[in-house]
Amino acid sequence: MTHSCHIDFTQPLTAGATRLRHRFEAPREVLVAHALHEVSSVLDAVFAAAQQGRWCVGHVRYEAASAFDAALQTHAADGPLVWFAVYDAPQPGTDDAADAAAAATPAQVVWDDSPEREAFDAALAQIQQAIAAGELYQVNYTAPFRGTLQGSPQALFAALLRAQPGGYAAYLQAGDEQVLSVSPELFFDWLDAPEGGTLLARPMKGTAPRGATPEQDAQQAEHLRTAPKERAENVMIVDLLRNDMSRIALPHSVQVPALFATQALPTVWQMTSDVTARTRPGTTLTEVFAALFPCGSVTGAPKVRAMQMIRALEPAPRGVYCGAVGVVRPGGAAGPDGLHPVAATFNVPIRTVVLRGVGTGAGSGADASPVVAEATCGIGSGITSGAEAGAEWAEWHHKRAFVERASAPFEVLETLGLHHGKFVHADQHVRRMGEAAAHFGFAFNAHAVRQELQIAALQHRDGDWRVRLLLAADGSARAEAFALQTTAVPVRLQLAPRPFAAAHSEFVRYKTTRRAHYAAFAPTTPGVFDTVLWNEAGEITEGTFGNIAALIDGRWVTPPLSCGLLPGVGRAVALQDGHVVEAVLRVADIPRVQGWAFINSLRGWLDATLDA
Repeated sequence: MTHSCHIDFTQPLTAGATRLRHRFEAPREVLVAHALHEVSSVLDAVFAAAQQGRWCVGHVRYEAASAFDAALQTHAADGPLVWFAVYDAPQPGTDDAADAAAAATPAQVVWDDSPEREAFDAALAQIQQAIAAGELYQVNYTAPFRGTLQGSPQALFAALLRAQPGGYAAYLQAGDEQVLSVSPELFFDWLDAPEGGTLLARPMKGTAPRGATPEQDAQQAEHLRTAPKERAENVMIVDLLRNDMSRIALPHSVQVPALFATQALPTVWQMTSDVTARTRPGTTLTEVFAALFPCGSVTGAPKVRAMQMIRALEPAPRGVYCGAVGVVRPGGAAGPDGLHPVAATFNVPIRTVVLRGVGTGAGSGADASPVVAEATCGIGSGITSGAEAGAEWAEWHHKRAFVERASAPFEVLETLGLHHGKFVHADQHVRRMGEAAAHFGFAFNAHAVRQELQIAALQHRDGDWRVRLLLAADGSARAEAFALQTTAVPVRLQLAPRPFAAAHSEFVRYKTTRRAHYAAFAPTTPGVFDTVLWNEAGEITEGTFGNIAALIDGRWVTPPLSCGLLPGVGRAVALQDGHVVEAVLRVADIPRVQGWAFINSLRGWLDATLDA
């Protein structure tokens, strides 16, 4: 069994917060604790190995908590409580080539629909009853959702890194499991020293979705910073961490230098706070874990009662999720005794996928189907007295978006009109493609993209063409041309029979080849050109492949981006030219509409009718 590992961690205690990015192969040994009584001795061995100049990469399961305090109740573990591979040193150089190969290899995960909303609501009700009874202040309630991977685990990790860049990412080939963690949350960063160590914890508590526009995004961040519920949730955990850190801190050294900071992640805003301390001379890694583990942000407060409730409500062990994943390494030159100071950085493994049963599918050799594995990913949130089931359920879906983005390959897409060798609005399309590439973490070279368009134009000098411009994750672009048929006007539109649940998805705000959510609403009635979509608030948004305008109260209006729609190039041109203005248009307003239009860059403005 190979034990390859990869870490890509921020180093918050290092000047400039430089990244710790290394790969590891062929460990000299693997240290494993299967029983609670083995946990401390394995962590002691990890600490000793780092003092001797070695690098240790691994994880501590959430269920190891009882090894430090029997009052911290958990389910029985479903795997090793502690697992660390010990290496003499990282591999020289970087693994950019391996990353590029993995990124180019497809990987797909099909997830189930768990958990069920009814069970979720019931659990929240029990938690809030306990809070009302004065038993506790907060519980971090979580649930796993499960799926099946087809493709390379390394390719899935590369996709997860694009979906959740920065932070504290680790890939562990840990025995029978592969741990793919792209957590944005720091558990602790610790640098030991003879005169006392430096310890930083950065709990993450408080979440808001990203906005559809820069203005809405800023409003979401400000709401997160100022909302009493979010601030209360955060400060509860900060107080818990202050108390935990005081157990190993020099007197009066525990400080909170940053409180209620907001961090922009691709799919959500998160609130973090910093808690620092000076650890007592002679503190060991085991003592740091005994004081802090598990992180209060994934338990609740008080920790003992919150963990009792978690065990009662959650039917299965959490595993690596909500435990700790990290690296323990030499933190400087060896002293006179030949021992190095120790540096340790651990994340809280949220945004983490664990794979089991990795193997090939049917067939063998060249005929074998792609690697398949069971995948598990946990999602959770902190429940306080002010929590509302609907809002918490929505937060779970916002947090789940990172893994859904990574679970199937896709390309960024632009559709352009090419008329007798000349593109329509090419600059706007290339600019929008660049914005989408930046959002999804795709490589992007505007010059190379324009070259692809130029080649397509030279090859199709005559006639009218629909050109699909596609951008892959590695930055490679290609253009595909198809003959464009004339569209007879007015075109017929139909109203969607149900709300468009994906209206506020990033796969609506940015145009990609992932379009199943649109395809589900594509018209099937002969003669109908497109479907008018509307969101769960009853606001009209767009069509399945273009924007919508309506003549109402004597003016042409098009829905604002805040309703949940693609910022179409044709729409932008119509707004700039003053043909339309932005205004919310509701399904209830339809009887007052005097005229309809379909707008996109490819076909321009098409007069339309809406079927009653």
